[in-house]
Amino acid sequence: MAKKFDLNDDSVVVIIGSGAGGGTLGNELAQKGVNVVCLEAGKKLSLDDIENDWGAMFGKLSWVDKRQGTGDLLAGLPLWVCKTVGGTTVHWAGASLRFKDHEFRARSQYGEIEGANLLDWPIDPNEMERFYSMAEDKMGTTGTHGIPRLPGNNNYQVMEYGAKALGYTDVHTGNMSINSQPRDGRPGCHQIGFCMAGCAIGAKWSTLYTEIPKAEATGRFELRSESMVLKINHNKEGKATGVVYVDADGNTHEQKARVVAIAGNSVETPRILLNSSSNMFSDGMANSSGQVGKNFMRHMTGTVYGTMPGAVHFDRGTQMAGIVMDESGHDDSRGFAGGYYMQTLPGFGLGAIAGNIGNMSVDSPGKWGRNYTREVVENYKNMAGMWLVGEDMPQEKNGVTLHSSEKDQYGLPIPVVHFEDHPNDVVMRNHAFKAGSSVYQAGGSKKQYQLPPFPSTHNLGTCRMSENARDGVCSSTGATHDISNLFISDGSSFTTGAAANPTLTIVALAIRQAENMSKLLSQNSI
Repeated sequence: MAKKFDLNDDSVVVIIGSGAGGGTLGNELAQKGVNVVCLEAGKKLSLDDIENDWGAMFGKLSWVDKRQGTGDLLAGLPLWVCKTVGGTTVHWAGASLRFKDHEFRARSQYGEIEGANLLDWPIDPNEMERFYSMAEDKMGTTGTHGIPRLPGNNNYQVMEYGAKALGYTDVHTGNMSINSQPRDGRPGCHQIGFCMAGCAIGAKWSTLYTEIPKAEATGRFELRSESMVLKINHNKEGKATGVVYVDADGNTHEQKARVVAIAGNSVETPRILLNSSSNMFSDGMANSSGQVGKNFMRHMTGTVYGTMPGAVHFDRGTQMAGIVMDESGHDDSRGFAGGYYMQTLPGFGLGAIAGNIGNMSVDSPGKWGRNYTREVVENYKNMAGMWLVGEDMPQEKNGVTLHSSEKDQYGLPIPVVHFEDHPNDVVMRNHAFKAGSSVYQAGGSKKQYQLPPFPSTHNLGTCRMSENARDGVCSSTGATHDISNLFISDGSSFTTGAAANPTLTIVALAIRQAENMSKLLSQNSI
């Protein structure tokens, strides 16, 4: 029987969120003998609940509580994340890349960039080596620890051929946290092709069926799903004392806590802090710097599709097992700071790609008609696709605020998410569009489509790490500068975004945080 902790047990660590940050932190602490209560807003799915159906899984996974987008974001769906046990690790593609050394030192490496709120990370890149290795071993990342890489599907082979014809050399099927062979009690990848709808066989690493069951097995971890957090309480000394949440039946509770760690993604994490304002913390908890909710990043992204001379069937096989890494370094001669990757990505079904090209491509002949049917629909089997992902610039104006009047179903102000591209992002995207199109042209493609960013992407910043308390929200350990027993435990803590898909770094930081937190707990320092 799963462990149950009393609501008045103030010896527990309360973790908000069960994804890459929260789920990993919870297991790491439980393995070290720490009692944990994990509050998750979403429902718990089983592998039997995962379907190879994009529409069905969107309905099961999505966070659809009302949000408002401004700037370059969609008004009604400013970004897409998961509301489910395991968080976005149920949906993610599995790409697991380390930051490069220069990406930890963006301010020093790139210099002053107008409009960019750059800082160096308060972490030595050399220190991260050990935690990256531990994360890769935990997640079964291919290309590390002697784990073979995944095979390349047709979509990868098309990209590899064109990339190598252009002189790119760092091209392979990626570092993927998807089993290429049975490991950790889970099967090897079956090449089903619905990775981002959730892995129905559990070959892809997700805290839903890796970290959380292992944590529960210790008897020191309790998961409470369908528990929407409203705010964090504190005492007269300003220390966090408990978390107020609403359960599935609409009842409000407070779970007392010795330590609180927030891992709610880059919208809900700052939203909780802002909603926890009080007489002592009039601008929200941990916000003496005024940086809570600021510096939201989502990566520079875009998509390139190419119609190839023959059949590709790019929906078949592991979705993102293919990468060109040559453009990921920093090179001022390209006209922008930072770098980007090209990663394989299929079309998510004929309806999705036909609609995307018809709606978004500036040179599409139109969404309807004989020419469009011949060019797009009838050529679907011949299409290849890649996703472009690179470092975007943190900007103080991009971020999360609370709506002045509109409330959600819990009576809380809805979050307003604002994002505008920095000029550096635009120059990088145009360079990447040209490079991606050239890859397909080198493989014989006569027609390419360049699509702008999806609302679904990597959400980072908003509670960033900083050496100095005036510049950010938390320290290098994730402990907030203002409140020693309140931690940030997800991608919100990222000082800058780097070009790499963020999950590996989130997991590595969670392992590091657990090591530090358990030490402080044993020393009665928090």
